Amino acid sequence: MKKHLLPLCALTLAFLAGCGKPANTANTPSAPDKSKGTIGVSLLTLDNPFFKVIGDNITAEGKRRGYETIVVSGDKDVAKQGNQIKDFIVKKVSAIVLSPCDSKSIIPVIQEANAAGIPVFTVDIPCNEPGVKIVTQIATDNYGGGKEAGQAMIEALGEAGGKIAVLHFKQAESCLLRVNGFREVIDAHNASGKAKITIATELESGGAKDVGYKAAEDALQAHPDLRGIFAINDPAALGARGALEKAGKTQVLIVGFDGQPEGKQAIKDGKIYADPIQFPDKMGVRIVDAIVRHSKGETLPPQMLIPTSLYRKADAMKDPELK
Repeated sequence: MKKHLLPLCALTLAFLAGCGKPANTANTPSAPDKSKGTIGVSLLTLDNPFFKVIGDNITAEGKRRGYETIVVSGDKDVAKQGNQIKDFIVKKVSAIVLSPCDSKSIIPVIQEANAAGIPVFTVDIPCNEPGVKIVTQIATDNYGGGKEAGQAMIEALGEAGGKIAVLHFKQAESCLLRVNGFREVIDAHNASGKAKITIATELESGGAKDVGYKAAEDALQAHPDLRGIFAINDPAALGARGALEKAGKTQVLIVGFDGQPEGKQAIKDGKIYADPIQFPDKMGVRIVDAIVRHSKGETLPPQMLIPTSLYRKADAMKDPELK
């Protein structure tokens, strides 16, 4: 009997080992998929809710598609953003997503990412400078949105026309596009022979409430007969509204840009005339989709634009998300 014991034990062990293998087959529950990598995201600022929505949607969609995500704020500081990108390169992330703090100054560090073989994508703010490789740009059609803002200003001022101020943020290429689109429509209106709309002053708003407030104050002091203000985003528009209220000039009409919840509420309350609204949630989702498509070898167009939609008080009155 001892002669047969060893073969029998070996047979039993082999059978048990064979029974253990199916634990890793498709017939039984499997462990979660391994992460596809990390997406490094550096946005212009996270103080502005618009960029926070982009970051939150990149994180959520990235998780759904198998990626981990690191989202940081450049705080409108190109040196800080450059260090963040360098950190992403050291971490060997799978992709880098930027809304550049300054499209020209950020070139050298994007070139470092290019040299490291890490694909770079831009969201909202482009980097169309020579010498850098950007896979694709996902953004609002800022030029088209600026044209919508121009139409809204013409509509707001009516047949009287008058002087207006532009509260700019020239550091961001997206804002340059907005103002260019706005100016084109105003220039065409003036060329038609209708009541002239004069851009009396163009001031820096920083894309922020406090700077927008000060810019509007300065505009009113220089031009007490001002009739309208075009602000390149909602924070600047809301800051301008605060300055108008303080000066007792609430008859001055504001056209903003963005469609953030606070901006939409101000439109409902009659504090802002209208906004070309953006869709930052769609931007976040589409940038992750672009990363996935690129990882599979698909060639993407240089940019993919999301149209704006002009949002007036009538739209705000029907908006269930507002008070």
